[in-house]
Amino acid sequence: MNRYPKLSGLGFLFKKEMKKAVIIIVIVLLYGKLTAQTTSILFIGNSYTYVNNLPQTLHDLALSKGDSINFDSSAPGGYTLNLHSTNATTVAKINQQPWDYVVLQEQSQMPAFPPSQVATDTYPYARILDSMIVANDSCTETLFYMTWGRQNGDSSNCAFYPPICTYNGMQQSLRESYLQMASDNHASCSPVGVAWKHIRDNYPSIGLYQTDQSHPTIFGTYLAACVFYASVFHKSPIGASFPTGITSGDAFILQSIGGATVLDSLALWQGGGDIPNASFTNSVNGNIVQFNNQSANSTNYSWNFGDGNNSTQINPSETYPSLGQFVISLTASNNCKSFLAFDTIQVNYLTGISSLAQNNSILIYPNPVNERINIELKDKIGTGIDLRLFNSVGQLVMTRHFLNSNKAQIDVSQLGDGLYNLILTDGDKILANEKLIVE
Repeated sequence: MNRYPKLSGLGFLFKKEMKKAVIIIVIVLLYGKLTAQTTSILFIGNSYTYVNNLPQTLHDLALSKGDSINFDSSAPGGYTLNLHSTNATTVAKINQQPWDYVVLQEQSQMPAFPPSQVATDTYPYARILDSMIVANDSCTETLFYMTWGRQNGDSSNCAFYPPICTYNGMQQSLRESYLQMASDNHASCSPVGVAWKHIRDNYPSIGLYQTDQSHPTIFGTYLAACVFYASVFHKSPIGASFPTGITSGDAFILQSIGGATVLDSLALWQGGGDIPNASFTNSVNGNIVQFNNQSANSTNYSWNFGDGNNSTQINPSETYPSLGQFVISLTASNNCKSFLAFDTIQVNYLTGISSLAQNNSILIYPNPVNERINIELKDKIGTGIDLRLFNSVGQLVMTRHFLNSNKAQIDVSQLGDGLYNLILTDGDKILANEKLIVE
């Protein structure tokens, strides 16, 4: 094995797999608008960073989504982490200010070399740079920039290390090395190379490579910006602006894949770092909802249940006073950063209600029902009655409204057999909350 393999480019001086879906779209349901964030990022790399100006591309993308980035970079062509570790400009920029993120990108071939060589030529300098970053500000997150394999593998070093003779072999080596660097340094990884592979495999008409089969086209740089946006803001880049020369259709693909690559596997790419990952599930039982907090790297939690109530418990429960759909938000934070997660719940019926129907003020018959159900109210109610019928999985399947009457007949012959939940309301007042069997 040649101890000093050939490094091409502009000269030697100069952190769960992607699902096999065509497009994975992350839909975020918000109650109001996400608070815009201002984030500072320092890029340390080489030509893979400065070609097409990745930092500026990310800045413009984020701005179109309402997020502001202040950035700087140190990216001489062909530079290695070793060279950066003693470069006066790079060191000065690390210490220039407290950064939210510092991106580290190794020379494009070196992390793909044999593990023993990467352990000698790359990992120690990643550690040195990360130590500088943390010494400057303990809240700065080091973000390793996982790059991509050459279009047809690394032909210049193929004889020395056969696994990198092909694109797939080189890409796998890069992936392993960058995740190792993130793990070793309690840092995070921006998986650009993983998104790159998905585009290559599924959308070959989108040209990611320049003619040198190495550097990115504007499509490749924009894909990288989409991945970084999701890595930094934990939000999908779908709907962002895109550079001239990229069609709206291609932009949507790049945004979808770039965002989903990160957001679908945050625990993989950022689980070893200090970035909070806000996440939760819930179980609904009538109007009582139990929340299961699955956040990582977090010490404080702030819940908004969408009904005017809040909590700072880790795994709270909430009893909802009314029917409807509610937007839930969880802010998970540590001493350095905080992130939001959103979801919606549907409260279809209320438990523990002594309804008027149970007090014989309303008659609902027959039950079970085959074709038509009759509803009779003891007292005529002129303000109007609303009927809602939900199936066994909580989907609203029927609504009716009747005025100035104490009797109604509802045709349910078109409904499938099964158990339903029938709710009658008069404005905000619940008149009946009954189980109905259709057969």
